[in-house]
Amino acid sequence: MEEFKQLDQDGFSTEQERTLEGVVWRKLDRRILPICTMFYLLSFLDRGNIANARVAGMQTALDLSNYQYSIALTLTYIPYIAAELPSNLVLRYVGPNLMLPAMVTAWGIICTMQGLVHDYAGLLACRFCLGLVEGGLFPGLVLYLSLFYPRERLQIRIATFFASASLSGAFSGLFAAAITQMDGVGGKPGWAWIFILEGLFTLLFGIISFFGLPRSPVDIQFLVNEERSYVIQKLKRAGAISEDDKKDDFSWMEVVKSAQSPQVWLVSVISFLNEPGTLLYSIAYFEPTIVQGLGYTGNRAQLMSVPPFAIAFCFSMVSALVSDRYSCRGLTVIIFSTFSTIGYSMFHASTSHQIRYLSLFFSTTGCYGGGPSVIAWVANNSAPHARRATSVAIAFILGNSGGILATWLLGSLSPAPNYTKATVTFITMSVASVALSTTSLCYLQRQNRMKAEQRLASVRDDEPEHLGDRSAWFVYSL
Repeated sequence: MEEFKQLDQDGFSTEQERTLEGVVWRKLDRRILPICTMFYLLSFLDRGNIANARVAGMQTALDLSNYQYSIALTLTYIPYIAAELPSNLVLRYVGPNLMLPAMVTAWGIICTMQGLVHDYAGLLACRFCLGLVEGGLFPGLVLYLSLFYPRERLQIRIATFFASASLSGAFSGLFAAAITQMDGVGGKPGWAWIFILEGLFTLLFGIISFFGLPRSPVDIQFLVNEERSYVIQKLKRAGAISEDDKKDDFSWMEVVKSAQSPQVWLVSVISFLNEPGTLLYSIAYFEPTIVQGLGYTGNRAQLMSVPPFAIAFCFSMVSALVSDRYSCRGLTVIIFSTFSTIGYSMFHASTSHQIRYLSLFFSTTGCYGGGPSVIAWVANNSAPHARRATSVAIAFILGNSGGILATWLLGSLSPAPNYTKATVTFITMSVASVALSTTSLCYLQRQNRMKAEQRLASVRDDEPEHLGDRSAWFVYSL
């Protein structure tokens, strides 16, 4: 903590800031962001490849009913959700440089073991353990990046690794199409090799990543002292870390204050409904099956599942750049929720396979494109550290609860190929996301106006301590 204070003492001239601004973020992007992005890509790949394994014959080989398949998916989310908040609260103390790679390594082992199961009980055990060790990753990554990037630079970084979720959907189909050609090798079916090969790669990457992540801005060896000092100064100015380091220490009071924040719950409900919740997981787990129901079979179904994810990736990156540049998180969520509404409405209104396939481009883009804005919105509007950690965890707890709902809506409650009940539910959720995003936007605008009035009538030194994001000098991101 003393190192933080020492590094933050020096001021910088305008010319120095301009020079450092063009250097430090690129260095962080080259060294930290690729690892975080790979973590999340592997997370989604290893959690979602069960959909490709299902198309490749896993359900038949293990003699699973649709109900049992839904149970297997649901069982992943119970420990996954339970792990998110405690994982986020201890991340800073264990050290993200150790804890995040340990998660990746552990689930790589478990994913590999899924390829060795011979019955339903073995699959359930693997899915439970997978959820337990993987649950803290996404909220942990968001919290980790918020330690290095100021608020106005955070979303494009979140979008970079979040967009890898849509890439994982594209790669998963391509990998599955290639790997299933190994059917019979070593006495293993093609679907088993999907788990084994993808799990072994994750295991190897997890081990290597122990040597690549810094613990905090102070520990970044690839930045010189002047650059580290600049990063810390920018983070304190933006409210990403506190002026007084002790304010970032864990406190149960900050957990309570997070739970009392209206903006946290408004955006967290959006997370449950849309992204990264019910709508996103409906696509992640069932898009290959939906494509199969449109008349495509075997490897053709795997390959035709790729283009909607590829388009979603492009939209995610472009929207994140725009959202960071113009600070318009709420508007971005509204636009992509509208995309989802259009996509699911097209699927519901038509029985044409061509139109239904086209609808997947809208719904997939809507689900994946708005996710970074939702998560950045939560992280940007919570401070100090313990409150932000809790807020991010709340959003993910609700979001992953939506994953449970998605597995049942499409798994057994709404029969293929029309998925009528599920599609109507998804349309309703998309519209509700637009309404809640608009409500949240109006609430934050009103709060910012009130804070502006408070700043005119008072001075900062007169404020009580430990206000965090409730300070009149903390401006909410819209």
